[in-house]
Amino acid sequence: MGKMVNEFRDYRSKMNEKILGGGNKVMKRIYSIDTLTYQDGALSGKVKEMLGLATSMVLRCDDCIKYHLEKCFEHGVTTDEIFEIFSVANVVGGTIVIPHTRRALEYWEELNEGKE
Repeated sequence: MGKMVNEFRDYRSKMNEKILGGGNKVMKRIYSIDTLTYQDGALSGKVKEMLGLATSMVLRCDDCIKYHLEKCFEHGVTTDEIFEIFSVANVVGGTIVIPHTRRALEYWEELNEGKE
């Protein structure tokens, strides 16, 4: 993986460990709810991650976008599907989402480096 992906993963892991290591029951439960939400149910985990990506783009959270791009990558989402997610996010969120789409595409390309 590229530098951007590795830096994000390392930082996220380090900070999550510190947050969860703080022993706060509410924070642990929030993390647990997040994990449970994206498990297969009536909707597949893949679809839920795609929804998570679109909503994160509309909310303009770059960390969330990166996280959901990684999960989409793990679920085998194609680049064509990613562009359709981008389309939905930009229609719903408006042109203010375009800068986040640029960064999302850059991150997606880095995730896909060496694939194939």
